[in-house]
Amino acid sequence: MTRTEYPWLLPSAMADPHDPELPADPPPPGSGGTGRPRGARPRRTVRDWVIDTLLFVCAAAVGLAAAEASHQMNENQALVAFDQLLGAAACCALWLRRRWPVRLAVALVFVGLLSPVAGGAFVASLFSVAVHRPFRPVALIGALALASSLVQPLLRADPTSGLLVSIVAGIVMVLLAMGWGMLVRARRQLVVVLRERAHRAEAEAELRAEQAQRLAREAIAREMHDVLAHRLTLLSVHAGALEFRPDAPPAEVARAAGVIRDSAHEALQDLRQIIGVLRTPGEGEGDRPQPTLATLDALVEESREAGMSVVLDNRIPEPAAVPAAIGRTVYRIAQEALTNARKHAPGAEVTVAVRGGPGDGVTVEVGNPPPVGEPGEVPGSGQGLIGLTERATLAGGALRHGRTGDGGFRVRAWLPWAA
Repeated sequence: MTRTEYPWLLPSAMADPHDPELPADPPPPGSGGTGRPRGARPRRTVRDWVIDTLLFVCAAAVGLAAAEASHQMNENQALVAFDQLLGAAACCALWLRRRWPVRLAVALVFVGLLSPVAGGAFVASLFSVAVHRPFRPVALIGALALASSLVQPLLRADPTSGLLVSIVAGIVMVLLAMGWGMLVRARRQLVVVLRERAHRAEAEAELRAEQAQRLAREAIAREMHDVLAHRLTLLSVHAGALEFRPDAPPAEVARAAGVIRDSAHEALQDLRQIIGVLRTPGEGEGDRPQPTLATLDALVEESREAGMSVVLDNRIPEPAAVPAAIGRTVYRIAQEALTNARKHAPGAEVTVAVRGGPGDGVTVEVGNPPPVGEPGEVPGSGQGLIGLTERATLAGGALRHGRTGDGGFRVRAWLPWAA
């Protein structure tokens, strides 16, 4: 929306150099480039050519009127011819007003002292300086032009009007030309500032959208890891048991196969729900059941059915009273810790302790002694504990993990619970 629809109607100083609809300057010979570099003089637009042509025609018309007045006053013909030559040169020099506005204005100040025919070009050069240059050079040239307006009637007096009228008319023309040019410059600067703000707002909006997408992807990745790692670890453990114990009793084989079937089914259900959220962002999140502290017992029971020895010590009298966000975080921490214990400490008894209350926060601690057998070769991403630490930090709490003195492992997290 910030791209100009008709850039050829804008002055070259205001045209966006990155606009694809603008004509590009040819590269300098031998440069190997494809257009003008940043900071180079911009090319004239169609609007610039029209304005420059109109100024040239107006200055020429004023010069012709002044030359006709000089001829009617029967002045020296040589002087009249000299005026006409200076006036024609001044009008042609207006085509350079965009490249050298200050030099042109200073030159025409002195030319205007000698030739009234150059008066139109002189006023146009003052307007160009006020448009294209800051206040300091404009003020200096304006002072020089005002002085010229006082001296010029003395050198070439107009017999059709008095001296005072000529001086006042010259001063008024100088002030009008420079005031109008400064007004145009101020308006252009305002438009440029607004356009830069619009570009900046667009860039910031794109960055915010990218950040929101990145955060959404991270949340989905974290959710997929938390949900699927537990299920797939169960599949890996029981499939490994069946592989290394082909002589197991049929009842035990059937039980392991049932756990594998149930875990695979639940993993597929979880994956389908998460993919549904990916397909319809912002929808379905409320329909997807979220774990809470009240479902921690089911998680522990599921781990026990998988062959783990888990002791649950939940000292919170009413788990349903815990806020949903805190309960979900506690559940995910316990789930990841049980998954890691199943992978890295097979046969060890795992203790899950939860305690706390309103105002004191909720503390969850999962620990296990050294493994009884050799850890299985279950693949892992290595990002589980990092994700848990980030999840606890985002909830306003903290999480610590590490090995204990006897070779075991402990995960301990604290989460705030407002009274």
